[in-house]
Amino acid sequence: MKKLDDGAILIARVLMPILFIVAGYGKISGYAGTQQYMEAMGVPGFLLPLTILLELGGGLAVLFGFLTRTTAIITAVFTLLTAFLFHIDFAQGPNQIMFMKNLTIAGGFLLLAVTGPGAFSIDRLLNKKW
Repeated sequence: MKKLDDGAILIARVLMPILFIVAGYGKISGYAGTQQYMEAMGVPGFLLPLTILLELGGGLAVLFGFLTRTTAIITAVFTLLTAFLFHIDFAQGPNQIMFMKNLTIAGGFLLLAVTGPGAFSIDRLLNKKW
């Protein structure tokens, strides 16, 4: 049964960060527009490099199972913050769905923080007793 658990955790670790990796990369190519959007929503534009680092770097860290628990917690908090900063106005378009999506994603990252990265991860390799 443990082998099935590790396989399922690996699949989850591959699927969960796709959105963040793509979004982080997109923010690099659309830097000015993203910075303007953030500022229009009341978020200082100087935070954009940290956002890119978290989305792209954190997404890759989760994908490869590196610093998984810490990254999962930070990403869960970030996702909740973005829900409350960018998707709280339910009268505007699809914000209610986006808000619930962010809650769901945060829940998945919190679950990953609790379960850990599984056997197929850099974290497990680094913690292995040789």
